Amino acid sequence: MVYSARILALLLAASIALVTALFLSLMQSVETSALVLASVISFSASYLLSYVVLEFLFFRGISKIDKMMGKLLKKELKTIAHQKSQGLDPFEKLNDEISAFALLKQKEIDELKKLEAFRKEFIADVSHELKTPIFAAQGFVHTLLDGAVNDKNVRGKFLKKAAKSLDGLDSLVQDLLTLSQIETGDIKMKFDRVDLFKLSEEVIDQFEEKAEQKNITLKLLPDKHSKIWVHADEQRIEQVITNLISNALNYTLEGGHVTVSFDVGKKNVTTFVTDTGEGIPHQHLHRIFERFYRVDKSRSREKGGTGLGLAIVKHILEGHGSKAEVESEVGKGSTFSFKLSRSKEDSED
Repeated sequence: MVYSARILALLLAASIALVTALFLSLMQSVETSALVLASVISFSASYLLSYVVLEFLFFRGISKIDKMMGKLLKKELKTIAHQKSQGLDPFEKLNDEISAFALLKQKEIDELKKLEAFRKEFIADVSHELKTPIFAAQGFVHTLLDGAVNDKNVRGKFLKKAAKSLDGLDSLVQDLLTLSQIETGDIKMKFDRVDLFKLSEEVIDQFEEKAEQKNITLKLLPDKHSKIWVHADEQRIEQVITNLISNALNYTLEGGHVTVSFDVGKKNVTTFVTDTGEGIPHQHLHRIFERFYRVDKSRSREKGGTGLGLAIVKHILEGHGSKAEVESEVGKGSTFSFKLSRSKEDSED
């Protein structure tokens, strides 16, 4: 039922006219024509007065507020904004919209609080991660300036350590820039038909020396060459596989195994990077893709890395409409996996 100043004024005027007529009818001296005239006059006067009061002092004010609330809720809460009041209370719809708007604002406030907490934590993490290589390089350089530069053996050793610290700093800055560009959309995904098997083979070739140094068996399955075509950004997926293999090698002990394998379905291809490393405790699994999150911070820094590799993996895969998944058991190892869509030409074969 739709309520307006006109309808309410008519109902109120009719009620007043009826009461007036009934009251005058109790007086025997009042003629019928007088009753009719009195009813018409009371009805007209009541209607005009009620309409003016309700329309200009009540409904127009509510209408303005209602339109304003409707605009505010139009994008965020369309279903709530278009609800119709079913009760007799004309304020019911307005109350619903104000409540919905208040709920929306509360959610935004909660989200801003979370973002503020995240910002503080992120700044603290970045400061700490930057401080470590800077202080290390600074210490080596100052030691050389204090006189150790004259000793050829010490000079060469310290310069190598300073260079290593600065290389780590450069990697950290590059990863931060990459992550920021992906999040802000400055880096656009360039999708093409990519041979995932060949791409993985090339990445593994880059890590063969590192695997041999740690006596880790690094292999790609199946052993025989095959083509696995997917629809993806080749450069970014190469970065994903590189980060996952690098992590696997870092956390796998000597004599262990790191394997890259695939599960080819009708529409998707799932890539698995499996290691026989330390494993990840269950309580940490949901946080390992956060920036700078480390299961064991002291031991993680000893193994190298910027702490941003898995965060970059997460954002690249989100850009592909996918996500990284992980299964792990402490002492037995971990398996990271992600899905990519098969290229149309390949899936139709």
